[in-house]
Amino acid sequence: MAGRLKDKIAVVTAAGQGIGRAIAEQFLAEGAVVYASDIDLDKLADLQGARAARLDVLSTDAVEAYARDTGHIDILVNVAGFVHHGTVLSTSDKDWDFSFDLNVKSMHRTIKAFLPGMLERAKETGKTCSIVNISSGASSIRGIPNRYAYGASKAAVIGLTKSVAADFIRDGIRCNAVAPGTFKSPSWEERVETLGKEWGSKEKALEMFVQRQPTGRVADAAEIAPIAVYLASDEAAFTTGTVMAVDGGFSL
Repeated sequence: MAGRLKDKIAVVTAAGQGIGRAIAEQFLAEGAVVYASDIDLDKLADLQGARAARLDVLSTDAVEAYARDTGHIDILVNVAGFVHHGTVLSTSDKDWDFSFDLNVKSMHRTIKAFLPGMLERAKETGKTCSIVNISSGASSIRGIPNRYAYGASKAAVIGLTKSVAADFIRDGIRCNAVAPGTFKSPSWEERVETLGKEWGSKEKALEMFVQRQPTGRVADAAEIAPIAVYLASDEAAFTTGTVMAVDGGFSL
């Protein structure tokens, strides 16, 4: 189907590459007005049809200013994140704080900034507005090696999602999380390269990522976009507080 997001206004963070880029592209294809942001504005240069802007989600002032400039929206998709590699013994306070600042507090910033306008938008349209937060299968869903800070922060995203859903369930706001397995992206490719150097074999690192997926493959970022479209659309008007696994059996 096409036009599932017609007349809806969406904000997508970290839209320059990977999952954020795939979601922004699919939202545009479905008729949404898309405000696409990224810390690196150059990565948005070829995202045709989007209203691109540089946004540092680590800055409360920047997020609040961006929300004022954007105005009332129907959809907020929080994608910005960072994957820290390590156990509790190798995770510094700086690593921990940065992981939680980017993976969790950034969502607190954007939701707090955009939610008042979304509440008004829901009243104006008589339809629900949607917040979609990207969590991970490595979270409260499943523990995996060397994802100590990452898994803890992505578990917090699930708790944040359910709290927002519960607080505003009668006010026309839906809040859901998506928990991906392993997806191809520039950041994932960097992790493969880094781990390959550590292990002395890029092929060995790649094989590890493939083998931990029960389907035996790493997914394309575009495979998560249809789930985000569904959660953002009116088709999901009765769906809130959920965690949707798009993980090729990773959570089994």
